[in-house]
This record gives sequence, C-alpha cells and structure tokens, in this order.
Amino acid sequence: MTAATTEPTEKTGARTAEAAGLISDARERIDALDDRIIGLVQERMAVSAVIQKERIASGGRRVNLSREMEILSTYRDALGKPGTALAMTLLELCRGRI
Repeated sequence: MTAATTEPTEKTGARTAEAAGLISDARERIDALDDRIIGLVQERMAVSAVIQKERIASGGRRVNLSREMEILSTYRDALGKPGTALAMTLLELCRGRI
C-alpha cells in the first residue's frame, strides 16, 4: 500500500477511499447529533432544576421517585436494557443541581 492508500485506513479504519469518505461523512453527522444531544441534556438539566427548586420551595422532596420510575420505563421501553442505563445517567445529571 502506498501512502495515499493508507491514509483512509489511518483515519477511518476503512480500506478504500470510497469507504473512508462515507465513514467521514457519517462521523460528521454523528458529531452534529452529539452536539444536539448535549444541548438537549443541558436544557433538560435546567428544566429539572426549576422543577426541583419549586418542589423544595413548596415543602416537597427534591426527587419524585414515582416520576423517575416513569422515565426509566419510558427509556427501557424505547431502547431496551441500555435505555435504562441511559435514563439513570440523565436522572443523575439532573438531580441536586440547585
């Protein structure tokens, strides 16, 4: 393999320039999706902080366990077992930030 044909493999793991191009394009799309997901998680954290602040101010608890169970169920139903882990991570990120 010449230097020109090894470059796609080094950056993408692909064996051809065509595959490397497709992988690079798909990675750009994933990076854009990740940016959107991170923004949505940050927005969720902010909304959760508002809810917790109001709940505590009204004499309630910081966490509503029945609501968290609903969220876990939603993610599990949509994404399977890994969805539960994802939901747990989101809930952890959104708890106690106030």
